[in-house]
Amino acid sequence: MTQEIDSALLRRLTEALERLAPRKPQEADLQACSAFVWHASPPELEPVQRVNRVDLSLLRGIDLTRDILIENTERFARGYAANNALLWGARGMGKSSLVKAAHHEINQANGGILKLIEIHREDIESLPVLMNIIRSAPEYRFIVYCDDLSFDSDDTSYKSLKAALDGGIEGRPANMLFYATSNRRHLMPRDMIENERSTAINPSEAVQEKVSLSDRFGLWLGFHNCSQDEFLAMIEGYARHYGINIDPEELRAGAIAWQATRGSRSGRVAWQYIQDIAGRQGKRLDG
Repeated sequence: MTQEIDSALLRRLTEALERLAPRKPQEADLQACSAFVWHASPPELEPVQRVNRVDLSLLRGIDLTRDILIENTERFARGYAANNALLWGARGMGKSSLVKAAHHEINQANGGILKLIEIHREDIESLPVLMNIIRSAPEYRFIVYCDDLSFDSDDTSYKSLKAALDGGIEGRPANMLFYATSNRRHLMPRDMIENERSTAINPSEAVQEKVSLSDRFGLWLGFHNCSQDEFLAMIEGYARHYGINIDPEELRAGAIAWQATRGSRSGRVAWQYIQDIAGRQGKRLDG
């Protein structure tokens, strides 16, 4: 009887320890598709069968940054040296759209070798686990992508990202790049940096600690508010691409009125205007 109780107790203790132990990442079928979303708990790569992206030709007003990112991504896909990239600047100017469009363009030209993995801001601390998965699949090239990356004053997880980008003792996997988009050039609010400068015993060192994360990105690609001509070119490009039948003058006048009500001009505002026109014409836009 005592032996049966001891066995039952031992079994329950074993099951409890197994529940407490870190779960191993679920194996992903990397051939299944070209894009995945990383989930930290439980650790797994979720395949994305249909990526929400726009055609590269529809991204206007960002020609220089587009060409730089395409070239960097192309080199990486071919196995050559390339840089982590930080796309920062104005809202709605195509930062995340460019990352997804560049991946699609380069991946098609290189036989599906390039995989895009989106990691959410709150899962940054699990990046080393993801890097181990990437390191174990050297036959592929991976772009790990975080959209709208930024850190607040009480957030210390930026240190985890710094360590991951440096790679620690093992080094960053040779088959991985990290692309991030942010509205902030140094990934942190200006008032946070200024506060460090005004309150620290050594202001220079404190500020350097906060902004040094952005130094881990070899490419800084700035996005700025577009001009009216660029805004109208975006509108006209969308209208042609989606076959929207409307008088050109009416299209332009409506676009100017639309951006006036929004108080800004950007690729996102242009897309919202095209959606409005398409809806009034009884059309659906997929993309």
